[in-house]
Amino acid sequence: MDVAREVVRAEERIRPFVRETPCERSAHLSKISRGDAYLKLEHLQHTGSFKFRGATNKVRQLDDKQIQDGVIAASTGNHGMAVSRAAQQRGTSAKIYMAKGASEAKVELIRSLGGETVFFGENPVDAEVEARRVAKQEGKVFISPYNDLQVIAGQGTIGVELQRQVPQLDAVFVAVGGGGLISGIAGYLKSQNPRIKIIACWPENSRVMYESMKAGHAVEFPEQPTISDSTAGGVEEGAITIDLCRRLIDDSVLVSEREILHAMRLVFEKERWLVEGAAGVPVAAYLKQKDSWKGKTAAMILCGRNIPPEKAERMFEGGAAIH
Repeated sequence: MDVAREVVRAEERIRPFVRETPCERSAHLSKISRGDAYLKLEHLQHTGSFKFRGATNKVRQLDDKQIQDGVIAASTGNHGMAVSRAAQQRGTSAKIYMAKGASEAKVELIRSLGGETVFFGENPVDAEVEARRVAKQEGKVFISPYNDLQVIAGQGTIGVELQRQVPQLDAVFVAVGGGGLISGIAGYLKSQNPRIKIIACWPENSRVMYESMKAGHAVEFPEQPTISDSTAGGVEEGAITIDLCRRLIDDSVLVSEREILHAMRLVFEKERWLVEGAAGVPVAAYLKQKDSWKGKTAAMILCGRNIPPEKAERMFEGGAAIH
């Protein structure tokens, strides 16, 4: 599986439709680590997260019949928004399956981008199983958020931009859910610089891929609530990202909810960016390893901004100013 080759093709295919997001040096994080710390501002991407890249690459490769039939996806938010907009731009329909009780704010965002929402089951796994069943029954394309090489390649175009923007990178910190984002970025960057370190970052409360990597196959692992809801959820049996992550990841860092909230507050107070929990995870991991990056250059992927107001408020509950 030549991820780097597919990323290059994706870059050519989707460049007219996606935003090249800035990569800015953080003076505050650089001072803390005594290195050069960069933030890749992917929360400024269309639909508010990196997911738009993978969805666009997938939808842009559909044939005429598939476009006529429409596509199906399952999502807790970001993937659904991305698929909805990518489908809308291509002139096709998108049906997004969500669990009952899904965030009303995210439901409205998906609808505003042209997606049709369908509610099924009590959790995201139930919604995904039903979405896959319906897609197979109706002969429609199901767009996975991570278990699809075309989606992975789209996410990997972040790596192409990083190579242009900060060619001297020693390491990249990436939050991991299903593994599509880190597989795409790492697959490309390691083809350009085999010495670059790929640091995978997880909430301690939700680390299914981390445990699946250790086991060598998808496992069920009990999850606790996390503010990094975009990385939460199980890993599909036979997911191609398990082997990719085992091959491409150099180090893994687990961070607590307190560390994630601290990182989100730091990004807000020092950088003036309001980001979602998953974007706080790599910053929290970098802070945890700050002594290891003295004199080195590292980038953290701020992967999304779609945080409900009630979760944003948690950053400031009982917290003193960050120094």
